[in-house]
Amino acid sequence: MANEETIKTELSRKFSFLADKIVIQRVRRIFVDVPQERFHDVCEFAAKKMEFSNLCIITGLDDGDNLQFIYHLARMDGIVLNLRTTAPKSNPVIKTITDIFPGGVIYERELIDLLGAKVEGIPHGKRYPLPDDWPANQFPLRKDWKPEMLEGLSGRKEEAKNG
Repeated sequence: MANEETIKTELSRKFSFLADKIVIQRVRRIFVDVPQERFHDVCEFAAKKMEFSNLCIITGLDDGDNLQFIYHLARMDGIVLNLRTTAPKSNPVIKTITDIFPGGVIYERELIDLLGAKVEGIPHGKRYPLPDDWPANQFPLRKDWKPEMLEGLSGRKEEAKNG
């Protein structure tokens, strides 16, 4: 785990506020809790200076009062750096990373459609993955969302039940 330790040390040196927020979970898997206000800086440094050049996916989670976002970045040596940040569910604003990873736009659109995240700076485009006529403020991956919430709304109840 020498490479993982080197990555941890480099991140801690560059961003001292991360020193106790970096966990090497196992070989080739590192998790970092990053405050929202510094997230873009850390993500950009990892991509441009540490060779985490592949955005694998962004995972969005509803943990009750907050939405959590995990950006899974990979290097050619197989190490995955998981940058985790949160935003309050009452105002889940995050900044786009499409200036670093242009292909991230598809994952950010999923966060918007399925969890109700507000992604500042995302390029204009179509909804994804929900259809254009999906009702506003209906976020099917939030814990408090139920298919019954679509009753009387454009026949989407059956679609939600059947997946």
